[in-house]
Amino acid sequence: MIKNRILSLIAAAALISTVLPSRASAQKVQKLEPLTRYVNPFIGSMGHGHVFVGANVPTGAVQLGPSQIMRSWDQFNGWDWCSGYNYISKEILGFSHTHLSGTGIGDLNDILLVPANGEVQLTPAKYEDMESGYGSYFSKDSEVCKPGYYSAYLDKYKVKAELTATERVGFHHYHYDKTDNAHILIDLDFTMLWDKTVASSIKQINDSTFVGYRYSTGWSKDERVFFALVLSVPSTRAALYNGTTLVTGKEVKGVGVKAALFFDAVKNPDIKIKVGISPVSTENAMANIKAEAPHWNFEKVKQNADLSWNKALNKIVFDANKATKTIFYTSLYHSYFSPTIFDDHNGDYRGTDKKVYTHQNFTNYTTFSLWDTYRALNPLLTIIEPKRSKDMVHSLLSIYQQQGKLPMWPLQGSETDCMVGYPAIPVITDAYLKGLIAPSDVELAYQAVRSTAMMPEKGIQFVKKLSYIPADSMKVESVSWGLEYAIADWGISKMAAKLGKKDDAVYFAKRAKLYEKYYDPSAGHFVGRLANGKFKADFDPLNIKPGGDFTEGNGWQYTWLAPQDPNGLIKLNGGEQAFTSKLDTFFSMSSEMHGTSNDVTGLIGQYAHGDEPSHHIAYLYSYVGEPWRTAEVVREVMNTFYTTEKDGICGNEDAGQMSAWYVLSSMGFYSLNPMSGVYVIGSPIMDKATISLGSRKFTITVENQNRKNIYVQKIILNGKPYNKSYIKHSDLVKGGNMVFYMGNSPSKTFGVSKADRPV
Repeated sequence: MIKNRILSLIAAAALISTVLPSRASAQKVQKLEPLTRYVNPFIGSMGHGHVFVGANVPTGAVQLGPSQIMRSWDQFNGWDWCSGYNYISKEILGFSHTHLSGTGIGDLNDILLVPANGEVQLTPAKYEDMESGYGSYFSKDSEVCKPGYYSAYLDKYKVKAELTATERVGFHHYHYDKTDNAHILIDLDFTMLWDKTVASSIKQINDSTFVGYRYSTGWSKDERVFFALVLSVPSTRAALYNGTTLVTGKEVKGVGVKAALFFDAVKNPDIKIKVGISPVSTENAMANIKAEAPHWNFEKVKQNADLSWNKALNKIVFDANKATKTIFYTSLYHSYFSPTIFDDHNGDYRGTDKKVYTHQNFTNYTTFSLWDTYRALNPLLTIIEPKRSKDMVHSLLSIYQQQGKLPMWPLQGSETDCMVGYPAIPVITDAYLKGLIAPSDVELAYQAVRSTAMMPEKGIQFVKKLSYIPADSMKVESVSWGLEYAIADWGISKMAAKLGKKDDAVYFAKRAKLYEKYYDPSAGHFVGRLANGKFKADFDPLNIKPGGDFTEGNGWQYTWLAPQDPNGLIKLNGGEQAFTSKLDTFFSMSSEMHGTSNDVTGLIGQYAHGDEPSHHIAYLYSYVGEPWRTAEVVREVMNTFYTTEKDGICGNEDAGQMSAWYVLSSMGFYSLNPMSGVYVIGSPIMDKATISLGSRKFTITVENQNRKNIYVQKIILNGKPYNKSYIKHSDLVKGGNMVFYMGNSPSKTFGVSKADRPV
């Protein structure tokens, strides 16, 4: 065992040394720990996790991986294939270059390639009948997935498929054991869920180069991806199809364009393919290939992808037992899947106004699942990726300039208008309050958040008048919209105050308190309220059916959604004793609900960790001086709902939010109010974590931590006793040392007094 471990460490060090670009960078890179070995990309690939499985690099535009058959909603929960992959499937239809990770939507899966042979089949195979179309069964024993690499053996074609990627280029390597009529099928009409191709094209440039595009509509209404495809082996013939009709010439355009690129596999059983993608043009797609993968060395690209992941994972060096370390680094890995890059190597990108912006001096991003990620993923990135955070905010502000308001859920240059509130505002105000917006962008940022918050739509017309949103005006989810607006308005008030805009600060502070208007004292919950001032009489706090007053949750789960004002929420619920008792009831009551919802999973009582409105609730105990109860709940969540199994995420990954919750909580703190710059202490689950902050480091050491010793007894911060149950972002990013001392029973002093509770 010791010998094998030493050999594996030597091999990992050798791998890193093979990709060093210079002696100067060698000194820096050699300090990296080989952390990709702790990542298990299959965690969350079964059940409701919906994670992407395949080859990519951190925030890469290319997510190259298998696409499978979408299961029927009658026999299976077809929703669980919306990433394009589910671990229980035994077939692979082909390999596509874009995916969504952990969402409930099946858009993307663009530019599907099938390494095929035998009869040319132009339509995907049907479930449990691989001879009915293209695609193949594969053995799970042959499947390998590591950060930046995917491989599987396709039994029908007898082809070993290997995939790796750069930021904008997918790199394929196929070895053909069966050579009869070998060809690469390109299908631009492949779709998942309700995504639909509306226009596509393939053009042959020469015997090894093909370019084209796919325009599609679905959840995102106007998605455009351009590509360039280069073969390492010249094609002997290219058959172009419009649908299933063979066409003559070197170019085909239509809705369902496909191509079969034939080559001599007897002479060349190995073929490599580079596919560059671009939101702008086929020329830029080709330029992306030349810039990011100018050679045919598959192993070098694979090693560079691994190095990119090691650089990202080394942002936090985390020491714990093997299982915890695997969960942590897989969670950190998933936290880098989105937002995704949405520009070209030269800085060009296509805006939501469909105009092309050339040679920009920032990295443009898309795939913002903001309602999910403003709670933990974006705050996490402000700590470990401040440069990316700045560019992400700049991307949101650019969208504001292009469409006249901040986005809600932008995808591939198109707004989906999905989810609730104006969730870009917490991300932007948090970044501003942490000093992560360039001075030249500050006024634009304030203009964007203020004007978006004053739009006469989606209930804002009532909020502007300092009123609640009547449930008979907004027929669905009025309470959720109102509560989300109040959260974001708190951030605007703080930003306005810091900018010296006193009137705005007062006004938006009042709006941040509007959550109180939804509170029905007789019900003890937030309740839909009618225009006549009365609360809805048929309120059922256990009702989880879609179409009610709450988004992906029930009245119990939304009772606590005022993270911007925990002390006001405590007062609203009768004071500390009554509030604590109610929290205890919430976590201990029956998990039975009235109705069903795929999103509401991971239950402890009525707490639902599988969906975002619950994510902060356990940390509320610290506001009433009971941080030990926070410790108990967050430990139960971490131990129960995050595992090393294929279904080791209890709900949708939600574009990194579920994983970011674990990354923060496992280190012992969480962003309860994601705009406050305050992290509430929980219960660290590791022995040591070192967070890299540019030239500084913040090291967290945990003494006596184990499954029983879950309670913080005391903290030493930078050599001095620290009794507060929170830490400020401004203190963390200065660097330093924090030592937790743990025990098996609650401390009578840590975080108890009002002076030590979160601000």
